[in-house]
Amino acid sequence: MKLDKQLTGERVETPLDNVSFADPDEGNGRTWLILAIVAIVTVIAGAAYFYSQPSTAGAGETAIAAGDDNEKQAQNVTVIVPGSGLVERRINASGTFAARREMPVGVAGEGGQVARVMVQPGDWVKKGAILAYIDRSVQNQQAQQQAAQIDVSQADLKLAEANLERAQKLVGRGFISQADIDQRIATRDQARARVNVAKAQYNELLARAGRLNIVAPESGLVLERNVEPGQVVSAGSGVLFRLAAGGEMELRAQLSESDLSSLSNGVKANITPTGSQEVFTGQVWQIAPVINQTTRQGTARIALPYNQAIRPGGFGNAVIISGSSSSPILPQSAVQSDNDGSYVYIVGKDNKVERRDIETGAVNAAGITILSGLKGNEKVVLYAAGFLNPGELVVPQVQKPEATPTTATTAQSKQPAKG
Repeated sequence: MKLDKQLTGERVETPLDNVSFADPDEGNGRTWLILAIVAIVTVIAGAAYFYSQPSTAGAGETAIAAGDDNEKQAQNVTVIVPGSGLVERRINASGTFAARREMPVGVAGEGGQVARVMVQPGDWVKKGAILAYIDRSVQNQQAQQQAAQIDVSQADLKLAEANLERAQKLVGRGFISQADIDQRIATRDQARARVNVAKAQYNELLARAGRLNIVAPESGLVLERNVEPGQVVSAGSGVLFRLAAGGEMELRAQLSESDLSSLSNGVKANITPTGSQEVFTGQVWQIAPVINQTTRQGTARIALPYNQAIRPGGFGNAVIISGSSSSPILPQSAVQSDNDGSYVYIVGKDNKVERRDIETGAVNAAGITILSGLKGNEKVVLYAAGFLNPGELVVPQVQKPEATPTTATTAQSKQPAKG
């Protein structure tokens, strides 16, 4: 009914008509206090709601910060990309020196008492040179006797020829028969034959006397002397001298079956006698066709020119150059070893350290030859690899390999592959 009264214009009573308001200043202070309390409660509620929700932005910032920390903790390591170079395949061996063609010399004739010895070990002799004289006084007398026998036979021959000539003049007159002529012809022929026999015997005595002296069968170097003046020698006396034909020497190197199979005649070798720093160059001239069943080794004979430092019976070391191949070469600082063998550390795509087992070869001025385990395009840790662990994060610093010339002892490095 209040609505009807409002529509008709009559005054309508409300609940506020009976309310009495206090002082305006007092009401304003209370209002501001209520508003401040409401604002504080709103702020507290908003903060509680905000912290109660998961924050994706905060997680991202945390991850970035963690990544920065890991980068700061990663070590800086020097790496090298070795590439591949031409590496000579070398075989190390040892053996004893000997004459390449050793000639034992003994008594070729009847022998006798040694009168003089003409050479000493280390002397050079020519073919036919007399090494020792044997007393030949008896042989000389026999030769003189046979020479006199030749004169007797020649005198008989002259007489037989003269008798034949006179008989041939008388046969036409009938004083001598044809049978007598035939007899004188036979007598002349016998005398001539006796002269030839005497000469042959004389030459035989001279040859025997000449064989008494001990002569060099070839030019070469005297290695041994086993006879002295006054010694009585014969064909059973054994070896009196040993010669090296032409003075040529050799090293008889002992090699395994696998090393022998990789050799061929004509390959070069560097020889160093024990106790000497001098290196001699030779070449393999013979490879043993038989392997020793006990040692499982064979002999490679390396020919050498004469030198006073090379003594038969001595010991020497050989480095045989049996060919070349293309292989990576690393400095010694990059190669590590443990009970499992040799290995290197390489840096992978994620800059994490990886272990790589390798097989090493010869060591030369350029470094260590890697026979297997590396292709040459890997980033290999160059220094302090022993302080790293597989899976560790690092910051690689690439160092270019030093160029090395191609020589008999150094391998030529090719351009490293880009990693």
